Amino acid sequence: MSILVIDVGTSGLRAAVVTPDARVTALHYRPFAPSTPAPGLVEFDADEMARLVLEVAHLALTDGGPADFVGITAQRASTIAWSRSTGRALAPGIGWQDLRTVGDCIGLRLEHGLALAPNQTATKAKWLLQNLGDHDRSDICIGTPDSWIAWTLSGSSRLHVTDHSNAAVTGLATFTDGAPRWNERVAALMGVDIAMLPTIVDSSGSIGQAAALPGSPVIASLVGDQQASLMGQSCVTSGVAKCTFGTGGMFDMVTGGTPPPSADRSSHGTFPIVAWSRAGRLTWGSEAIMLSAGSAIEWLVDDMGLAPSAAATHDIASSCPTSDGVFFVPALLGLATPQWDYGARGGLFGLTRGSSRAHIVRAVLEGVAHRGADLMEAALADHPELTVDEIRIDGGMSRNPTFVAALATATGRPIGVSPVTEATTLGAAYLAGLHGGVWKDLDDIAGQWRPNAVVEPDPTVDRAAWRAQWAEAVTRVEGWIPDLSALDF
Repeated sequence: MSILVIDVGTSGLRAAVVTPDARVTALHYRPFAPSTPAPGLVEFDADEMARLVLEVAHLALTDGGPADFVGITAQRASTIAWSRSTGRALAPGIGWQDLRTVGDCIGLRLEHGLALAPNQTATKAKWLLQNLGDHDRSDICIGTPDSWIAWTLSGSSRLHVTDHSNAAVTGLATFTDGAPRWNERVAALMGVDIAMLPTIVDSSGSIGQAAALPGSPVIASLVGDQQASLMGQSCVTSGVAKCTFGTGGMFDMVTGGTPPPSADRSSHGTFPIVAWSRAGRLTWGSEAIMLSAGSAIEWLVDDMGLAPSAAATHDIASSCPTSDGVFFVPALLGLATPQWDYGARGGLFGLTRGSSRAHIVRAVLEGVAHRGADLMEAALADHPELTVDEIRIDGGMSRNPTFVAALATATGRPIGVSPVTEATTLGAAYLAGLHGGVWKDLDDIAGQWRPNAVVEPDPTVDRAAWRAQWAEAVTRVEGWIPDLSALDF
């Protein structure tokens, strides 16, 4: 039995066939970057997303053979409004990075005590509904990319669903009964009718048929991208953690079956997440967020011209054994976990006349590694009952040996490098395959972990002193733009 996986990221989308031996085959990719029509606005053409998904899905099936099941994983919280009758988008989709609703978030907190962030779905849905014009409200569907792709693949069946992992991060759900369900009060404040929203289903199960594909295979998984990466790196027991280093960075750790007391951000700057759900049972996790990871490397290459490519940063950085006291704080968009300081800005410290290009390049890689350690420490501070013995990583930066070595030393943990750069595809396949019997249980998934490499911390580095100097550098960039630093979502 094989599984077709649709994987929709922020800047591109792919389809692949995953075989029972966990090989990702017949991969087809299409770039799909959002547009920025004005500062702070991030939009995408949802109809074009649907067209490209069908295109790559058919290509993958042509190359990889028929699929028995379909798994879907997608960027979270981006928001789409479409017509139930025509199946067409009613407006450009709003990307999760979009900041047009910052004012709404501030107003809702002051007036109603709601802690909503602009990167959640709730205020994006409100904005869309206010700007659709005179449209029959009973014809409107509101959903995130996972919902839109499931709708697209279901063809005339018009399946309107999302799973617990996606619903939980929309800002429209409540955890009061231990599982996310739509919050009628919040929806009403957003002007959203509950009937517009998708039905919440398990991440793994018989969700519906992909009638738009040959053979109408069963859609058997639906999961957010970071949760898919967690599953894709076989993080299936409490305390097992991964960090994805893409444009930003996401640290996710399994916390177990006990639901959190609320969906709010913790005192250490992490969020509870639904890792996945099966047979009505939810597995929970904790998530910590870094705003600048790969984007700091892009800045180094594209804007500063200090390296010809991202791949070249390893060779340049490894030409010197240390950064010789140079520190870079990658706060180009502010600091997320644990500070949540939108007014922080990037900083480069410790420069001398002897500082070279190599020292600066190395400092940038080490700065992202230190931020990875910050995320781990915040998650453990929120869950002192857990230990993390190893961190598993994926994303583009996981292929940079200098960075991986710095991460191991900064965290004081061995780093297991994922055998696939994008573990999201594998995670969605595992969840679909668990329903389909391709893999029998979570122990079977745990046994699939075969890292490309395991990198140990450098025992010659005084980690405590190195981390203390890093912490001092962070204090220098905090509150750089006071008005932005005062914002709290």
